[in-house]
Amino acid sequence: MVQAIKWDQGVLSLLDQRVLPQEVKYITCTDYKQTAKAIKDMVVRGAPAIGISGGYGLALAASEAADKFGSGNDSPEILAAAEQFLREAASVLVSARPTAVNLPWAVERVLKKAVSALRHGGASGAAEVALAEARSIELEDIEVNRRIGVNGAALIKPGSNVMTHCNAGALATGGWGTALGVIRQAWSDNRVLMVYANETRPFLQGARLTAWELMQDGIPVTLLADSAAGYVMSLGRIDAVVVGADRIAANGDVANKIGTYTLACLCKLHNIPFYVAAPMSTFDLSLATGREIQIEERSETEILEFMGKPVAPAGARAFNPSFDITPAELISAIITENGTVFPPLDKNLASVVK
Repeated sequence: MVQAIKWDQGVLSLLDQRVLPQEVKYITCTDYKQTAKAIKDMVVRGAPAIGISGGYGLALAASEAADKFGSGNDSPEILAAAEQFLREAASVLVSARPTAVNLPWAVERVLKKAVSALRHGGASGAAEVALAEARSIELEDIEVNRRIGVNGAALIKPGSNVMTHCNAGALATGGWGTALGVIRQAWSDNRVLMVYANETRPFLQGARLTAWELMQDGIPVTLLADSAAGYVMSLGRIDAVVVGADRIAANGDVANKIGTYTLACLCKLHNIPFYVAAPMSTFDLSLATGREIQIEERSETEILEFMGKPVAPAGARAFNPSFDITPAELISAIITENGTVFPPLDKNLASVVK
């Protein structure tokens, strides 16, 4: 299984997903600012993986704080300065990408542990506690993905052709994957004949990452242009669609990679189940509906160029939202580690929130 995130002796190594599949290389981060830049620049992507990376980024900040403020002088002034440093680092990390809730969830989780340790044992103790919490988040994510896979595979009928969008696999998580975790488990259970992966313009996560992951595992995959999805559905070739999520509101509205909403509409028209696979860390119950989710807008260049070459006339403008919102009423079920939630989502989500 490909490993997108590695930690070794104070160095965070992130698989550079911008150059896959042509090249397999890792970008090293030794401080929180480098980690935030790697997240912003999409070296690492996928909501759970971004969260894990953010957690390790805060652990790096705690290590920096130990170097700066861990001289043994635990005066209130020194401890306050160290805490301020950690909070500023957390703010930088969280602001790297705004849509995926896993990032603030993980960073705040590590920050809370680090600040508590700082107040009771100084900066050096905070660094150890922060790293332990970041590692826990990573290991928990892998186990969570396995449970999502088992829960979701039960929804896939034997002999199914399954469509997915973007990349919600091992590259986007601590390992195994959410949507691809469902597909991997269903393949292992002899329920999947073919996976149809949409290319996912403009960053091509489906073409460059999902197809590559599935081929590494020997799972048959057919790549589609995003615009071909509806026609393929009309031919009767798709039995289910499984996607991941970056944030889920209290009513079940889902933010995911741009193009997800379109697929959900097409599934409604063609009477195809549309499933969302996501860990509980992706839920943001502070938001009543998806209308409150901040949608990241990325550079026009990603639309106007392809592999560094212009594909539009000079002076052309582009609109490049990275995510869209799929309304709860278009979703057949949300698959979590705590169980599967069926409509009405706004009423039934309480069954998995623990």
